[in-house]
Amino acid sequence: MDEEKTTLTEQILAEEGAPAEAEVLAKGEDVLAETPEEGKPKKKKKGGKWQSKNQWKAWLYLLPALAILAVFTVWPIINTVRMSMLYRVDAEGNVIGYHNLDAMRGFKYQFGFANFASAVHYSGFLNALGNTMLLTVITVPISTMLALLIAVALNSIKPLKKVYQTVFFLPYVTNSIAIGMVFMAMFHMVGIDLSNPQSVGIINSIIKAFGGKPINWVDMGSTKVANMVVLILFIVWNALPFKILVLLGGLQNVDKQYYDAAKVDGASRFRVFWRVTVPLLSPMIAYVVITGFIGGFKEYTSVVGIFGDAMGPTGGAHRLDTMVGFIYDNINGKTELSTQGRASAAALILFAIIFAVTMINFYVSKKKVHY
Repeated sequence: MDEEKTTLTEQILAEEGAPAEAEVLAKGEDVLAETPEEGKPKKKKKGGKWQSKNQWKAWLYLLPALAILAVFTVWPIINTVRMSMLYRVDAEGNVIGYHNLDAMRGFKYQFGFANFASAVHYSGFLNALGNTMLLTVITVPISTMLALLIAVALNSIKPLKKVYQTVFFLPYVTNSIAIGMVFMAMFHMVGIDLSNPQSVGIINSIIKAFGGKPINWVDMGSTKVANMVVLILFIVWNALPFKILVLLGGLQNVDKQYYDAAKVDGASRFRVFWRVTVPLLSPMIAYVVITGFIGGFKEYTSVVGIFGDAMGPTGGAHRLDTMVGFIYDNINGKTELSTQGRASAAALILFAIIFAVTMINFYVSKKKVHY
């Protein structure tokens, strides 16, 4: 009887055009979900017109930040490219780059790449580029290796761990110029006659204690090699805190099971360090190397902190000039025929060098870094 009622019901529903119950069940929950319930309004779908109408609010919130970026980042970049392309030729045939005061006086400028050739052939350019390259190539590998060893040591010790971390991080929050002045005092010799000084400084006192002779590190008559040694020590010491912080954070996130497995296999400490720690830290190492090279090519405050804005000891001005120092000197008119055009060209050359080195680092890291 029940089967007859069911069959009859299906026939009635079919005659009225409604889907049979079997068909509804066969189609599943999607059909039921698409059928709106009586008395309830349809819900608006997310996205589409509703989302596009409210995008102006997001742009309104971003407007202050975008305005600051446009004024202090985007426009200076565009203006640097513009000034690097403007130059004029004086009566003697010298290429004079763009300068805003000359432009106000009514000088007419040509458009071209003469500023780049002028910057490259300028007497102080090659010295600045060589110093920058030398400092970067020496300081970045040394500071990275030392930071890795110190980070591993700090991660291993238990007592006074926070105290040691604070001590190693202090230079990062200290002004570079102030630290440079302290380094200057440590290597500085005091006296009218430096062959027989009244005070030889802290470092020379340590050298004398071990039977050595005092060295003129940073004063008049000092050699460029001695100046470079002091500068390299300062840059390495100043770069350690940030790198230690990054590498120590990476070490603390390494899964301990790798070290446990190495102990079970009887691996030595050096093998664990080289085969486990270094590969697992390779993303962090790649990061500090890339940022280290970028910072090394922009080195300036370290030289000024020790040797002042002369960029060298007394009697050896601009001996330790860097690319950034060369750019500043041309902007401020401290060199012959200084112009903003040549400074802008030098800045773009420095950008191209940093970009090329960074791309090389990225290419190498793709093969050596284990994510």
